[in-house]
Amino acid sequence: MTPSGTIAVNGGFAAPAAARVDWVDYAKGICIVMVVMMHSVLGVELAAGETGFMHVLVAFAKPFRMPDFFLISGLFLPLVIDRDWRTYLDRKVVHFAYFYVVWVTIQFGFKAPAFAAETSWHDAGLLYLESFIEPFGTLWFIYLLPIFFVVTKLTRRIPPLAIWIVAAALETARITTGWTAIDEFCARFVYFYSGYLFAPYVFALADRARNHPALALVALATWALVNAGLVAFGASEWKIVSLLLGFAGACAIITMGTLLARAHRCNVLRFCGKHSIVIYLGFFLPMAATRTLLLHTGIISDIGTVSLIVTIVGVIGSLAIWRAALRLHADFLFERPETFWIAPKKSSVRLQAAE
Repeated sequence: MTPSGTIAVNGGFAAPAAARVDWVDYAKGICIVMVVMMHSVLGVELAAGETGFMHVLVAFAKPFRMPDFFLISGLFLPLVIDRDWRTYLDRKVVHFAYFYVVWVTIQFGFKAPAFAAETSWHDAGLLYLESFIEPFGTLWFIYLLPIFFVVTKLTRRIPPLAIWIVAAALETARITTGWTAIDEFCARFVYFYSGYLFAPYVFALADRARNHPALALVALATWALVNAGLVAFGASEWKIVSLLLGFAGACAIITMGTLLARAHRCNVLRFCGKHSIVIYLGFFLPMAATRTLLLHTGIISDIGTVSLIVTIVGVIGSLAIWRAALRLHADFLFERPETFWIAPKKSSVRLQAAE
């Protein structure tokens, strides 16, 4: 680790796998808040049948919201990809599979009565089984990550540039099969693989932003104007343009995270980033409950304000659920029990995204 908190880039990595990088947590914090915001805003607007001022923010973030998350998820893969298959599968497949099974069961438990009322309990049971093939609700991200990890390790003998070109072509091809895992793999793998392949350049970008904050701010302002303009004109969905905006937005969030880390501002974002997967797993319940309460009571009439409140409660509520689970010894919700480890367990390992 360098004094600035980034990993030194001299043709490789020298940092221990357990070390944290300050700007990465800030960047993940920004991303997870945007994810919660997207689900909260669109859910409120769908239920209310109208849009509010938060809709503009969701549209602005769409080109880079998930590309940045996937790029960061692949960022530290060079540190661990040489592990033996047993350890690798434990950390990168079993780890996420465990939390997917636990939380898809929890989410389905809340929604099953409504499904059964529409059809039958038999059909609801089949839908639950189908969720292990077709990712359920908001959990498709952790469903897809293990696939990305395995594909990247399996293709190590193939020239990386060839894989990157194919991945970029898949994103541009706009594959639509109706199956979430296939469609999202094609749309997102290029960003994950880029995080893995170009990690030294990403850390170099963060170092330059930290050393030249004024120039970084100018670059951020330019990016924001371009991104907003392309979104407003509908060009952000065009082929090639969407790919470029995905990478540009990822670089912008990395730069933003670096500047916040340099200034030691908005530590709440850093905290959210350190616990991003906790928020990702738990936000659906406080989000849905708050949305239902506010819309049914009509206490607040402005849809934008309702969306903002639902977003905030979604983030804070998920962290509250996490703390309550630990206090009530329900650690299994956020920490994988030793029974479900297939490789020797490291000391003090808690749930971390892509770590």
